[in-house]
Amino acid sequence: MTAKGPTGLPDSRPTLDEVNRRLLALLAEDPRQSTAELARRVGMSAPAVRERVTRLEETGVIRGYRLDVDPAALGLPVTAWVRLRPGPGQLPKLVELAVRVPEVSECHRISGEDCFLLKVHVPAVEDLAPVLDRLLLHGQTTTSFVVSTPVPPRIPAPGGPADLLLRTPGQPSAPAG
Repeated sequence: MTAKGPTGLPDSRPTLDEVNRRLLALLAEDPRQSTAELARRVGMSAPAVRERVTRLEETGVIRGYRLDVDPAALGLPVTAWVRLRPGPGQLPKLVELAVRVPEVSECHRISGEDCFLLKVHVPAVEDLAPVLDRLLLHGQTTTSFVVSTPVPPRIPAPGGPADLLLRTPGQPSAPAG
C-alpha cells in the first residue's frame, strides 16, 4: 500500500486510495465515529478500517483530532486576520510575541512583502487596538476583519470532502471546473 517516492524508493506515507480518502472525509465530518460505523460506511470490516486509520495516523497523514470551539461562545466574537511585516531583525521577536499573545489563535509564515499572517480573536473591535499596539513595536500590520466564513476549515482534497462523501466506492470523482 506504499507508493514510490521521487527517488524510486518506497514512500513511507500510505497511498491515498479511494477508501483512505473516504475515511478521511468521514473522519473530518465526525472524528468521534466508531470504527464499526466507519467500516459500515465504506463497506469494509472493522479490523481492516482500524488498520487503515492506524496506518494513516502512524505515517502522519492524520496528525491529530482537534476540538473545534466557537470563539464567540468564549466571548470573542470579533475575528481578524493580521498581516505582519517585521522591521529589521524583528522576525524572531515577532514569533515569540505571537506565541505569548493569547488573542492569537494561528500564526503562519507567508511569502510576499509580509512575513506573517495571524488570526486574532477579541471581544470587540476596540479590543484589537492593544493587540496591534504590541505587534507594531516590531513591524507594520495590515488588518482585515472577518465578516463571514462561507467556506469553513476543511481537509484539502481534489473535488473537496463533500465530493468524497457523496461518492460510493468505485464511483469516479466529478470533473473539476
